[in-house]
Amino acid sequence: MNKAQLVEAIADKVGGRQQAADSVDAVLDAIVRAVVAGDRVSVTGFGSFEKVDRPARYARNPQTGERVRVKKTSVPRFRAGQGFKDLVSGSKKLPKNDVAVKKAPKGSLSGGASTRTTVKAAAKKATAKKATTAKTAAKRTVAKKTTAKKTSAAKKTTAKKTTSSAAKTAAKKTTAKKTAPAKKATAKKAPARKAASRTTTAKKTAARGK
Repeated sequence: MNKAQLVEAIADKVGGRQQAADSVDAVLDAIVRAVVAGDRVSVTGFGSFEKVDRPARYARNPQTGERVRVKKTSVPRFRAGQGFKDLVSGSKKLPKNDVAVKKAPKGSLSGGASTRTTVKAAAKKATAKKATTAKTAAKRTVAKKTTAKKTSAAKKTTAKKTTSSAAKTAAKKTTAKKTAPAKKATAKKAPARKAASRTTTAKKTAARGK
């Protein structure tokens, strides 16, 4: 049975040949897109479609027997469900007035509502982590800037205090220098006064002797 025959087989059940062709195209397209994206499409009772990665390996050319290097590749794989296997093996009989493979329960198809919910939850968690990381980085940056400002202010204050202390020390030294010469001059003048008093005393003694 090819695609055209498949469409004809289901045309009466879906309301016409065009509707059947659209339905077949839609189902096959959905399966192919899901498998290419790496998802597993599973239909209960029928089987599952999935993508399988094959590593690089060596194979032999069947015509020449030459050993050939085969690159890494990905291939689609279909695994029949247990219900499909039982019908093919004959352990179960095909129903006459019912579908061979019954409708799959809700959520059995990969990529259904449960999978979408999980993906959305993961996306929300990733966004929350990024926001938390950004806030933490911003807080660290503000803290660093505040510390730098405080350190700079402390350095300026210390420099001002040091400058003030140096100025006071220099003023004290200048005052001390000025005071020291004055004291020396006074000390030098003192012996002159003593000599004058001695001369006066000598004169008085001479006058008395006469």
